[in-house]
Amino acid sequence: MTEYLPEGSLIDSPKNKAALQSIESLREAQKSGEILEARVIVCTAKHDLILDLGAIRGVIPRNEGAIGIESGETRDIAIISRVNKPVCFRITGFEQDKNGRTVAICSRKTVQEECTANYLDKLIPGDVIPAVVTHMESFGCFADIGCGISSLLPIDSISVSRISHPSDRFRSGQGIFAVVSGRDEAGRICLSHKELLGTWEENAANFAPGETVGGIIRSVEDYGVFVELAPNLAGLAESCSRLAPGMQASVYIKSLIPDKMKIKLIVVDAFEGESIPKEPEYYITKGHLDRWQYSPAGCSKNVATIFSR
Repeated sequence: MTEYLPEGSLIDSPKNKAALQSIESLREAQKSGEILEARVIVCTAKHDLILDLGAIRGVIPRNEGAIGIESGETRDIAIISRVNKPVCFRITGFEQDKNGRTVAICSRKTVQEECTANYLDKLIPGDVIPAVVTHMESFGCFADIGCGISSLLPIDSISVSRISHPSDRFRSGQGIFAVVSGRDEAGRICLSHKELLGTWEENAANFAPGETVGGIIRSVEDYGVFVELAPNLAGLAESCSRLAPGMQASVYIKSLIPDKMKIKLIVVDAFEGESIPKEPEYYITKGHLDRWQYSPAGCSKNVATIFSR
């Protein structure tokens, strides 16, 4: 059974490397219809992609570069931006170039069409899938969910603790897990992420009153300062004029109050410092969710996600 993964997942696999060893192995890959990956070395003036296939060069003609290029639904930047990155493709044939060298003619679009029909179209809200962050905007990040097909992960769905930009959590090229939250009006898959990072109780279990721990100041309000202890867990400390969002902090944990879903903190120290996003610690990495309950049982505030088909 073919597995449709984000681009870059196959390029270093033994099977992919073996296929790129010689013209003969590339011809065998064409006959078997194998999905391969290689790095784009040039995008020509005509927006054809030139691939390094090891033994020879490969060419993905512009109209075979991605779903929607031919119709204009997808902009050419989707092709241009692949330079120096891996792309998936199938070999459709071989030709001789003007210098008499053998060149493999390839298609990325056909792989994306197959991925859509056999995998993406079958996903339903609540399905947990792997993804790779491709680029970030102020409103969220885009992630490759299979064969170079992107999906939007809105910023408010990245974690329970609020952030100012997706780069507070992710870096481009990072492999993550996400959960299908639904589809937009055009039928494109939308993602969420916070449901995989643990409930309030699961996160709070890693902390205890009396401890002094590290955190990040995420918000400064008139009534207090919100300090993130984990992506899905934040506490409240008294406000102070010298504190600002993004500062690193050492905080003393006064109390954990599950029935109110609160953590009371005291800021011991705070300082400016570069915050490098840590790899997410996932509580869920596969399967399907019908419902996710963040708030503890008996809590006065109910926080949950219902995945409706």
